[in-house]
Amino acid sequence: MSLSPAVDPIDQLPPEGTPEPMQEQPLSMRITIGVFVAVPFLAVIAAIPVAWGGWLSWLDVALFVLFWAITALGITVGYHRFFTHGSFKAGRGIKLMLAIMGSYALEGSIEQWVADHRKHHKYSDVQGDPHSPWLEEPGRGSLLKGFWHSHTGWLFDKEQTPVAQYAPDIANDPDLRALTKWYPALVVGSLLLPAVLGGLITWSLAGALTAFFWAGLVRVAFVHHVTWSINSVCHIWGKHHFKSRDRSTNVWWLAIPSMGESWHSLHHAEPTAARHGALKGQVDISAVFIRTLERLHLARDVRWPKAERLERKLVDPSLAHRIRGYQPSA
Repeated sequence: MSLSPAVDPIDQLPPEGTPEPMQEQPLSMRITIGVFVAVPFLAVIAAIPVAWGGWLSWLDVALFVLFWAITALGITVGYHRFFTHGSFKAGRGIKLMLAIMGSYALEGSIEQWVADHRKHHKYSDVQGDPHSPWLEEPGRGSLLKGFWHSHTGWLFDKEQTPVAQYAPDIANDPDLRALTKWYPALVVGSLLLPAVLGGLITWSLAGALTAFFWAGLVRVAFVHHVTWSINSVCHIWGKHHFKSRDRSTNVWWLAIPSMGESWHSLHHAEPTAARHGALKGQVDISAVFIRTLERLHLARDVRWPKAERLERKLVDPSLAHRIRGYQPSA
């Protein structure tokens, strides 16, 4: 990344009130999104009878965990902390690796994902936020409507976040522009690679089919709904530990499935921080991964949160004793 570690990409966005160019999402794209939302979800519904029928092996479980870890970290460390917020810097090899890992999560091209998330931070929980659950008028069913919109419904909005305004650094990067162009091929690879591995390891068509089902379709649905839960659950329920201008919260039971993203209160208080789980006991697997890259000299200029800043932003000062130490050598 070419961003300076002293610059927050969100701060580089045009101020509120700046006219935004219209970027319309074609009907064909909305239909495609519907297919990639619905088919993995239907696989989840079928998962219990499939498993009950004996079509689940330890190899399927291992491949599911492997591809879940790869694609979830691709979103949390790659798309989110690295590309969207510039939480650390890395060379071209790590940049490409994280971009491909994130693309394998089937959550859209990197440039559109980054643009959407930066706009979310600019207008968090107010008009203009692409996926806030709090934009419905108060009334009967408003929370349910807000949950649906923030969790999945926003994906089908006709108006899209303009990439040229919110993610020009991503759109102008030749490597990332090429990956966006080849995104359909990455989608195919994400679904077929587990099947190929399952077939080769078991040397059977059945092994390929069950791996495709569990490590392909079910894994995609799992990663999707965990990611979308950060938009919905982590803006409705949970604890607001850190001061921010929105309703972002910490939700403990999502911490491991989300690789640490559900410590969302700190993230909105300190968006560029490489660690979101700031208090003792808050597991943040993504931060561990970034720290590992740093120790291997594959990541540099990591923006670890400062204890004194965290203490000032606590809603409840009595929690100060739970703040971790963040020296780079720790």
